[in-house]
Amino acid sequence: MSYPPYAQQQPELSDKSKVVAGILQILLGSLGVGRFYTGHIGMGIAQLLTCGGLGVWALIDGILFLTSNDRTDAQGRLLRSN
Repeated sequence: MSYPPYAQQQPELSDKSKVVAGILQILLGSLGVGRFYTGHIGMGIAQLLTCGGLGVWALIDGILFLTSNDRTDAQGRLLRSN
């Protein structure tokens, strides 16, 4: 049995914003703040210990937060676009 496309379930949205996460990651990514904000504690600690991959990892991660539509929080919910 096939269901019509409009019957597909919409993904659950996070209470976190991808814009806030991206800006935090660009400005304070060497401290892992963007990752801590989204609840990814392990990645935040890794960025903290490596100074955000000497800034490169933090910058790329921040840009991806701002431009990607599939970034999630620690619970797997999509980050809000607003």
